[in-house]
Amino acid sequence: MRHTWRWFGPVDRVSVRDAAQAGAHGIVSALHHIPTGDVWPVEEIEKRQQEVRDGGLEWEVVESVPVSESIKTQTGPWREHVANWQETLRRLAAAGIRTVCYNFMPVLDWTRTDLRWTARHGAKAMRFDRIDFVAFDLHLLQRPGAAEDYDIATCEAAGRRFRDMTEERRLALSRNIGAGLPGSADGYSLPQLRAHLETYAGIGRDRLQRHLVDFLAEVTPVAERVGINICAHPDDPPWPLLGLPRILSSAEDYAFMLREVDSPANGVTFCTGSLGARAANDLPAMVRQFAPRIHFIHLRNVRREEERTPCSFYEDEHLEGDTDMVAVIAELLTEEKRRRAAGRVDHQIPMRPDHGQEILDDLTRGAQPGYPAIGRLKGLAELRGIERALSHATHGLR
Repeated sequence: MRHTWRWFGPVDRVSVRDAAQAGAHGIVSALHHIPTGDVWPVEEIEKRQQEVRDGGLEWEVVESVPVSESIKTQTGPWREHVANWQETLRRLAAAGIRTVCYNFMPVLDWTRTDLRWTARHGAKAMRFDRIDFVAFDLHLLQRPGAAEDYDIATCEAAGRRFRDMTEERRLALSRNIGAGLPGSADGYSLPQLRAHLETYAGIGRDRLQRHLVDFLAEVTPVAERVGINICAHPDDPPWPLLGLPRILSSAEDYAFMLREVDSPANGVTFCTGSLGARAANDLPAMVRQFAPRIHFIHLRNVRREEERTPCSFYEDEHLEGDTDMVAVIAELLTEEKRRRAAGRVDHQIPMRPDHGQEILDDLTRGAQPGYPAIGRLKGLAELRGIERALSHATHGLR
């Protein structure tokens, strides 16, 4: 696998040189300062490439070119935004970038109730607490009809939890859930979040799936022509939130997407952390099923605190948690071996150690939540060790 490292640009407290010292081969980045829906300017793409080169690496993967809410709802300037997405692909291809990750999660991207929860040994980790989230929905957001989405026992537990929360905790919960993606300027106050939810009135699961297919039908031919692989990141967490449908949470969801737009350029960002939060997802089996269309890999582990969906979970160490990381990596290496035998130019799949617990000096660095220096270095070293062992001649995966 090609070992990459996410970098949020000059604002990131973890530098490109740090990533190089950690053993990364290349950088995953995006132009978070460009408004969603706009074309990425050539000069800004070149500037980011130079910033990465100055640190000793190359910008190899884009994560992500954001898909606007207008595209997801097919309202407002959505056709213009699709055209701008296409043009951004052309410009990235001209700059030599061949992999572009995106997601199709409505309103909220990855969602956590705690961004720095204290885990074992005093490490800090991101966490999703199911009862805290319901307490937010019912008592802070006060979403109309929210109680209908939960069973009575969950609503009662959320009510007790909310009553016991300090005002400081209530404010932190609202900030954490409405924070938006790391590195982006997006983020919602409670009134803004309520307004965004209203734009999805009448948009259920089937309709949102169709909107994804419509989007891919427009952008995939451009990706094919310019030599870019586009790859959809799964929902995080992989279940509906705040009455919004989620459509990339399971093997069935990905099979539908890939079948409807059947092109080698239309593929999967295989994120073991997102998919691993859903107990029914068999991750090694999903790698086997989608192997030829996996264009980008996020390797992280989560620990489910209850065997139900939705569930509470936290970001565990890379080789702990509920995902059999050795089995997943073995399947990925088997796919790379098949690609080399077939002569595919994309036989080496870019991978990054996703998230990580804050340990040691991470605790005072103040990096983006989930993206510490030492925690990711530790994870990359562990993942590289598995890959190296499985790739040894005695195992035959090379």
